[in-house]
Amino acid sequence: MSHTLSPAASPDTGGGRSPAPRSARERQVSDFTALTAKVQEHGLMRRAYGYYWSKLVGLTVAGLVLAGTFVHMGDTWWQLSTAVVLALLMTQIAFLGHDAAHRQIFVSGRWNEWVSLIVVNLFAGMGLGWWQRKHTKHHAAPNQVDADPDIDSGVLALTPQAAAGRTSRLGRWLATKQGWFFFPLLLLEGVNLHVQGLKRVLGRDRVKRRWVELSFIGFRLLSYVALVFVILPPGKAAAFIGVQLAVFGLYMGLSFAPNHIGMPIVPPTVKIDFLRRQVLMSRNITGGRWVDTFMGGLNFQVEHHLFPSMARPNLRKVAPMVRAYCEQLGVRYTETSIGQSYKAVHDYINRVGRGGLDVWACPLATQYRV
Repeated sequence: MSHTLSPAASPDTGGGRSPAPRSARERQVSDFTALTAKVQEHGLMRRAYGYYWSKLVGLTVAGLVLAGTFVHMGDTWWQLSTAVVLALLMTQIAFLGHDAAHRQIFVSGRWNEWVSLIVVNLFAGMGLGWWQRKHTKHHAAPNQVDADPDIDSGVLALTPQAAAGRTSRLGRWLATKQGWFFFPLLLLEGVNLHVQGLKRVLGRDRVKRRWVELSFIGFRLLSYVALVFVILPPGKAAAFIGVQLAVFGLYMGLSFAPNHIGMPIVPPTVKIDFLRRQVLMSRNITGGRWVDTFMGGLNFQVEHHLFPSMARPNLRKVAPMVRAYCEQLGVRYTETSIGQSYKAVHDYINRVGRGGLDVWACPLATQYRV
């Protein structure tokens, strides 16, 4: 059965009669339903067409200007600064693809789909099908063992179970130091994102619009490499691509890592209602508008998980409402500064790697044990 922290009280139906007792599931569903009604009432699910059209046009123009600047600068090591700017631009474009994939931009699902294909595949050169499949599973069960692919065992052990599986002497030693490797490893994440996208679209599993994705990705990657090697000699061209991929991977990792790493891990058998599942496992990052821009709106991770199709500009507006509602229910709402979040990520990964840590044993999470 599901357990709650502090369900909202049942409303009085009037007439002097007490309402019939509601089950825990009914109370939990009504908790999120009541919040959704408030959000709808304030018009926060409306589209932000002006914001997104300015982003789509602005980022496209910025990319064209940067390409022209690259050609104009020619053979010089100063092109490495262009590589850094390109990496930052590609990450902002990836954020826009994320929004389109979540249907935040348009009412039409078809419009959102084609924008995400163009932005993610053609502009960024990544695989939409691979990312969307993985990301959908993550949203359905954040930080749940055997359900959330973001915490599956990989180079790093993000769960006690994964850490216990490192049985070799070298594997155990690396696991105990993995918090120190995490941020340097992000320099390789850009390569990994491109490789995983290609593996998915070239694999045997079903991929919607496979040939569209393959055509877009192939054109983007081949034309990019060709242009770089035409303008720059081989050594500088390789350095340019290496710097661009490294900065891109680091920026992507710094934007996504603070969202859930270090938050409670949910055992496979535990069932939690939607509102608490999304709030308790997510971490918001505090700060001004610059944080919104730097993290592409992912700093409002709680609100994004509760309302994944909400337009990015509305996340900052709805956050105070969600925070107050969670306080009313007694549901822990986590937010911290960006620096503190990176420290929390580092410390958590190191603690897990050392073993003997039951991340489900905190006072908050034990209330959900079955």
